[in-house]
Amino acid sequence: MSTYQRIVLASRPQGEISPDNFRLETLAVPEIQDGEVLIRNHYLSLDPYMRGRMQDSKSYAEPQPLNATMIGGTVGEIIATKNPRFAVGDQVISMSGWTEMAVSDGSLLRKLDTTHIPLSAYLGAVGMPGLTAWYGLTQIMQPKAGETVVVSAASGAVGSVVGQLARQRGCRVVGIAGGQEKCAYVVDELGFDACIDYKADDWQAALTAATPDGVDALFENVGGAVFDATLTRMNPFGRIALCGMIAGYNGEPVPIQNSRVFLTMRLTMRGFIVSEHMDLWPQGLQELGAQVASGQLKFRESVAQGLAQAPEALIGLLKGRNFGKQLVRLI
Repeated sequence: MSTYQRIVLASRPQGEISPDNFRLETLAVPEIQDGEVLIRNHYLSLDPYMRGRMQDSKSYAEPQPLNATMIGGTVGEIIATKNPRFAVGDQVISMSGWTEMAVSDGSLLRKLDTTHIPLSAYLGAVGMPGLTAWYGLTQIMQPKAGETVVVSAASGAVGSVVGQLARQRGCRVVGIAGGQEKCAYVVDELGFDACIDYKADDWQAALTAATPDGVDALFENVGGAVFDATLTRMNPFGRIALCGMIAGYNGEPVPIQNSRVFLTMRLTMRGFIVSEHMDLWPQGLQELGAQVASGQLKFRESVAQGLAQAPEALIGLLKGRNFGKQLVRLI
């Protein structure tokens, strides 16, 4: 290949994102310098945090620059190297972004072993989403055997791992997901005790019925009405890991009506960004990798084909159209 493609952020969205906010560009493959490697990316990860980065507003990270390669995690293969630490054929994970190829000095690359773990899983269950689940559960929720754990966006890349890890720790696990198909997967395949279809008319009654002993710990990915309803089920000294607020990613208000329960139930809620806790990544990755390799931890992927499909795939992710981890296959 003498050229490759990338996608840049062309404009900042007003409300919902559209394909017009992105631009597909074709560039010449660069020559690498001493100490550098050239990566051919195989998969691109799409994640809800990308929506926040597209805004020019104060947050935990700098906004995505305009006219620059859109941010994103990737896994791929080194196809040229002038760095003694890496050989042609090495498989690596990086933050190359929405691009088929990338040059790296090697400082932020991590080699991957795909003997027992599929390459794509390093962007999901054995990657940032899996670590997000592991951290929120083990460090914030800290559930004990016999407690009831609720997980929103339960069929997604993060929620699906939270629920499985909680079940392994002897908890009763109740998922919340959109649609009967996703709920069936969460219960039948992932082993959750119950799953609430938030699109059903009777979802509030179903949530009450599924949590007869209340809720001890909540992993919150969504915010909005379902979060508010779950708050009313919380037990004294309940713990909430606040991972995402996807209900408000397009600027919609996400008020909390039942905030009084934080006082009456003496709740603890903590927001977290998993990249700020790199000291725990080796421990989490070891547990997650061993479980995926043995088949104990299950995961599902939605894969769009070709870089040009990334904008529509991200839009679909934010609307809940994906099933499991959303990826883009680049080869």
